[in-house]
Amino acid sequence: MAVNSSSLKVVVLGTGGTIAGRASRAGDNLGYTAGEVGVSQLLESLGGFAAGVDLVAEQVAQVDSKDMGFALWQQLAARCDHWLAQADVAGIVITHGTDTLEETAYFLQAVLNLAKPVVLTCAMRPATALVPDGPQNLLDAVAVAATPGAHGVVVVCAGNIHSARDVQKVHSYKVDAFASGDGGLVGLVEEGRVRLLRPWPSATDFYEEKKPLAQALSVQAAIKSVVLGGLPASGWPRVEIVLNYAGASGLLVDALVAQGVQGIVVAGTGNGTLHTDLQAALLRAMAQGVRVLRSTRCVFGRVLGTAADAIPDAQGLSPVKARIALLLALLALQA
Repeated sequence: MAVNSSSLKVVVLGTGGTIAGRASRAGDNLGYTAGEVGVSQLLESLGGFAAGVDLVAEQVAQVDSKDMGFALWQQLAARCDHWLAQADVAGIVITHGTDTLEETAYFLQAVLNLAKPVVLTCAMRPATALVPDGPQNLLDAVAVAATPGAHGVVVVCAGNIHSARDVQKVHSYKVDAFASGDGGLVGLVEEGRVRLLRPWPSATDFYEEKKPLAQALSVQAAIKSVVLGGLPASGWPRVEIVLNYAGASGLLVDALVAQGVQGIVVAGTGNGTLHTDLQAALLRAMAQGVRVLRSTRCVFGRVLGTAADAIPDAQGLSPVKARIALLLALLALQA
């Protein structure tokens, strides 16, 4: 559905989420069903405020993002790749639920061509709320996608622009639910205008911060060839997350290894510290060929690793993003 006539085209891909949620009564911000309102209807809620931009809608899915999975990621990446290849498309907006938005954003950052912007947006209140936050977030996302020079995968919520690598959901119900930690915001959307605070995401932002550009692009190309090359998501490597806490044991790690897990991310305490029993189990797993990365359960900061560490750190990634990075690294080996 095109709502404006212009040479500047932005494609809006709908996946469901709270932004497309519907409750039985206005004002109910909790008892709603996600993924009820179609993306075309969401665009209609913008009225004429997106003037000067040709908006094209495509419904990719209608899910609550807590149920997001690899198969849908694969489908979404393929649709993004298709539209990014069109010369007349300036950028892509994806409407998405908030629960796993940071994971989808990071996955797409690792897979897609970065020459154009891919902007994920969301809402903390359903479309039927008395004061829904979705329409403004969607309008801001369109403004970012149409910004000259924008590129990479970003998240737009509450007027803030977050990079896919840094963004995390940090609040369970506030409309400004996301933060970018120590990395800080990429920019702000102020009355439809983008004010950039730091550079747009680059190809080096999906895993190791110090990876040379040529090497990062080579790895990204390998990942893309596997993700979009037809390997069913059911055949992707199994990577799980375990948590360190007082009294943690190695029982869960041993069980995962017995079930054939190929990668494990451990969310350590503090600077990636691990209970002795848990670390012993992880080392046993590594000895059997399982890839292990060490992150931290802390919201801010990162694991500061040393050359003497027995378990490699996750290069500043959160546990959920380290899981994706490890999954993609294992996938790249199949290219």
